[in-house]
Amino acid sequence: MITLPGQLAIKTIHGRNGDFNVGRLTTSIGEFVTKNAELDQYREGKYDGDFSIVEIRPSMYTAGGRMVIELRAVLGGMTLSSIDSLSKDEARRLTPQEMDPLDEEGPKPQPSPAAPTQGIVPAAPPSDPLVDSTPFGAAKSASEIKGVQQADSTLFGTLWPLGQLVKLDATVDRRVLRQQRDRLGQLGYEFEPRSQDWHLRAA
Repeated sequence: MITLPGQLAIKTIHGRNGDFNVGRLTTSIGEFVTKNAELDQYREGKYDGDFSIVEIRPSMYTAGGRMVIELRAVLGGMTLSSIDSLSKDEARRLTPQEMDPLDEEGPKPQPSPAAPTQGIVPAAPPSDPLVDSTPFGAAKSASEIKGVQQADSTLFGTLWPLGQLVKLDATVDRRVLRQQRDRLGQLGYEFEPRSQDWHLRAA
């Protein structure tokens, strides 16, 4: 592992799996693409600081009718000193036709559903408790509140119940990390890049 000062430019891309971020790290030894899962928590912008690089390797993929070969840096951590917005030119230079890392990793095998017993009609799947379909002004029932809390408990695992500060585990599945990120935003949390954790906003 080596630690170098540099600048990480992060671009947010709206893909079919939801929003994801790609970064371009500029250092004294070169410029690299980085797609660490934890970058999906950050806002688009330029981040100056010290970056720990655990691996540099070539990577190849196809996107938008192109074959892309890039040098990719895997980050082991970073200490940020300043944050700025991307200019329009900088945003244009960061390729918008990036492949989502979820697509690069490929689909995870899904367990095949068990065949229903003959003569028994399978129950309809429960509604997604994270989607609030309650009419405006209507109070949620105790069972609805309990369902949402159970879903949050399942989503966040050992992080539940959530405190004033939440630090997500970047080693969890990338799709789960994005779901946690989106849910924290719904619950009133805001990501703080320098401390790399989520803070509950004051009411």
